[in-house]
Amino acid sequence: MSDATTSPRSNSTPPSTGGATIRPEEAEHFGRLAREWWDPQGSSAMLHRLNPVRLGFIREAVDEHWGGDAESAKPLAGKTALDVGCGAGLLCEPLARLGAAVTGVDAAPENVAAATAHADGARLDIRYLPGELAELDLGRFDLVTCLEVIEHVADKAVLLRSLAERLVPGGLAILSTPNRTPQSKLLLVEGAEAVGMIPKGTHHWSDFVTPEELCELLREAGLEPLAMKGIGFSPMKGLHLSDDLSLNYILSAKPA
Repeated sequence: MSDATTSPRSNSTPPSTGGATIRPEEAEHFGRLAREWWDPQGSSAMLHRLNPVRLGFIREAVDEHWGGDAESAKPLAGKTALDVGCGAGLLCEPLARLGAAVTGVDAAPENVAAATAHADGARLDIRYLPGELAELDLGRFDLVTCLEVIEHVADKAVLLRSLAERLVPGGLAILSTPNRTPQSKLLLVEGAEAVGMIPKGTHHWSDFVTPEELCELLREAGLEPLAMKGIGFSPMKGLHLSDDLSLNYILSAKPA
């Protein structure tokens, strides 16, 4: 597996500000879904549909941030990447194929086991670790991603400080999360969970974060927000990047 801690591209991690972000009940909930993460028709079907949309934003952000060749198949070659709240590796594996030396961290050991097994089967060299981000000696990374995670943690400010600590100077962070709006409550909680598109109990609407709140938390953590796009849904387009932030959104940030 890749070892970003000993990589020449990874610097030592400063002492963390501390604080717990993992909610045991959330880790248990997602751990119970570990066996189905890679089934595009299973409990993570929505994530499989969401992944190409998020990857489109990530690719554009990476090319913009580092001035890469938009035609390159491996825009992250020579760079390290950390995915926080990685689940069973749905994002880690594409990042590895884009050329990055990837580390994934998740609160649920069951997810880490599923991610490791799938990466081994795909012959991808990805390092996976379970546990609290602030307590892991990981080093620093060029790219840090944290997608659909902040709405599940106990302390959002601590999580964002931990993410900032893991970035090298000049690095790039990318986050996505549902917005706290009537639309997200209706479609994600009362709609998608009610009909089984998303496992019941996955979302708690009061924990959703508005773009204004997230940008303020990022600035307090020492990160400067860059680009932001909504992730919308329509019967014609399905899930897609949009200027409408009311349902879900994804953004990039850099060290201030």
